[in-house]
Amino acid sequence: MSYQHILLVTDLLADADIVAQKAKRIVDNRPGSKLSVLHIVKDTMVGFGYELVPASSLYDEIDDERCQEARAKLAQFLERNDLNAVNSEVTTAISNSEGIVNYCHKNEVDLLVIGRHERHGIAAWISGATADNILPNVPCDSLVVRLDKPVSKRS
Repeated sequence: MSYQHILLVTDLLADADIVAQKAKRIVDNRPGSKLSVLHIVKDTMVGFGYELVPASSLYDEIDDERCQEARAKLAQFLERNDLNAVNSEVTTAISNSEGIVNYCHKNEVDLLVIGRHERHGIAAWISGATADNILPNVPCDSLVVRLDKPVSKRS
């Protein structure tokens, strides 16, 4: 398959560089392909009676501080991994899965590259993995990079 638009999804955790290097290798070996990088910030939910509404639909500045911090970390991530992305984006979504699937549909992604942390026991049952949730719903091929146990956020 000739991949023209490759999307790297990152959580910006300490082991995200492993996934970035896999995506970089793919892009470097596919002349004419473009790389986009996406980071999702979970939308703050506001309660109105019995309903929860995404805060971003009410006020643009609600998640702005978290998004600004994520944009700075994303810029460092791109530089550290020597990624030449034509598009790097931090966006809010109700869930990581929803944000990734929507991005793939809107931007005609050919290949999705995402990491998946190993989970065991009750952690696997309760939280699940974003990669597991999106695979049935994305309209493109996917490369899931196996990572070790979840790590803490990069400082």
